[in-house]
Amino acid sequence: MAKITRAGSASPPDGGWGWMIVAGCFLVTICTRAVTRCISIFFVEFQTYFAQDYSQTAWIHSIVDCMTMLCAPLGSVVSNHLSCQVGIMLGGLLASTGFILSSFATSLRHLYLTLGVLTGLGFALCYSPAIAMVGKYFSRRKALAYGIALSGSGIGTFILAPVVQLLIEQFSWRGALLILGGFVLNLCVCGALMRPITLREDHSCPEKNHDHGTPREDCKQASPYSPLTKEWTETRFCCSLQQEYGFLLMSDFVVLAVSVLFMAYGCSPLFVYLVPYALSVGVSHHQAAFLMSILGVIDIVGNITFGWLTDRRCLKNYRYICYLFAVALDGLCYLCLPMLQSFPLLVPFSCTFGYFDGAYVTLIPVVTAEIVGTTSLSSALGVVYFLHAVPYLVSPPIAGWLVDTTGSYAAAFLLCGFAMIFSSVLLGFARIVKRMKRTQPPFLAKESDPKRQLWTNGSVAYSVARELDQKDEESMATAVSGCNLT
Repeated sequence: MAKITRAGSASPPDGGWGWMIVAGCFLVTICTRAVTRCISIFFVEFQTYFAQDYSQTAWIHSIVDCMTMLCAPLGSVVSNHLSCQVGIMLGGLLASTGFILSSFATSLRHLYLTLGVLTGLGFALCYSPAIAMVGKYFSRRKALAYGIALSGSGIGTFILAPVVQLLIEQFSWRGALLILGGFVLNLCVCGALMRPITLREDHSCPEKNHDHGTPREDCKQASPYSPLTKEWTETRFCCSLQQEYGFLLMSDFVVLAVSVLFMAYGCSPLFVYLVPYALSVGVSHHQAAFLMSILGVIDIVGNITFGWLTDRRCLKNYRYICYLFAVALDGLCYLCLPMLQSFPLLVPFSCTFGYFDGAYVTLIPVVTAEIVGTTSLSSALGVVYFLHAVPYLVSPPIAGWLVDTTGSYAAAFLLCGFAMIFSSVLLGFARIVKRMKRTQPPFLAKESDPKRQLWTNGSVAYSVARELDQKDEESMATAVSGCNLT
């Protein structure tokens, strides 16, 4: 399928077909993140049928989450070099195939491969490109657009959790997986909605760094029919890599990446163990599934209201702080969870955790876009979601091992809570240090000139550094001549 492009626009349209992109991303999050959350409802069924312990069964959810995030850069590559439509449609076919093959599983290893690897790979090709497309179409209303688009995760969980429980009761877990395989084919429909758009800033390779305003190194231009075709191709390739992944050398992005590792470790186990934990404290199967529904519907409220609030003029410049606040409060909810051992107490927990989970999920692409800019957003989101992979892979099995070892969920939940709080504190500390550097006296500011901090900005060209050296030499010569005159 040929890549479809539109005429360049001066700026994101903030509407029009952009709302169809939001609708498509909304459906993508239902078919990927909501369906992934609902896999936890199969946890007890798999554990009973295959006679395995907590940690072994938890690998299923871990692998599908890990593959979704681990292969997120692959989704960005397919989207950038073919089209977003091709990537999402291909991902839908792979995910559906994984669910269908899982319905014939005869062992947990079979499920690791089909429901874990194959389905996760399909979700990876869909998730980050769809989110990046929203960022392409919106600027002024970006947080609201992301809030609506990512609310599909909560709405999907609210609707699918009781439906999946009913399907298991009516058709067994095999029939439920087969039906979900047909459901996720809707990703192909979502892909058809993703009409590409080319902004004016995408036409040229030289870009300005969004933090420091320094130009990138000019790309060499040559005709592909000239004798220098090979050199031209290599130069264009290097320029493309610099444009797409130069943000990896930005200090702000490095700090964000480290914090994401701890945040991802903390957020994943709850969606695996909330239902088993509720069952262990005497909650019925339907009430446990209803807790997931509550978590999902309040997640929607968090997505939309927090997105709307942070688009307001009074909070627009404080989205970063709002993100830290939401992550920290989810961590505090984790710390309280071991004390909540009845359905009436677990309901307010699901409401609180669900709201702030929706809040920070909405702000992840917004905060990323503020750091790297719109042009590199697809690649940056691919890296951010890639960083979720390892924590998503290891955190549920580690939590399961702690449950098997201690006979209680307390240690697992406390570890997750402290991980999320540390993620928030790390980002907050980095922001404080950055502001202190901005307000330092002029005589100290010389210690941090651009030549000595080239590693913090991947887009600072060598030519800029050489120009700075020449200016320093000229100023030194002027000073010496002044001394000679006196």
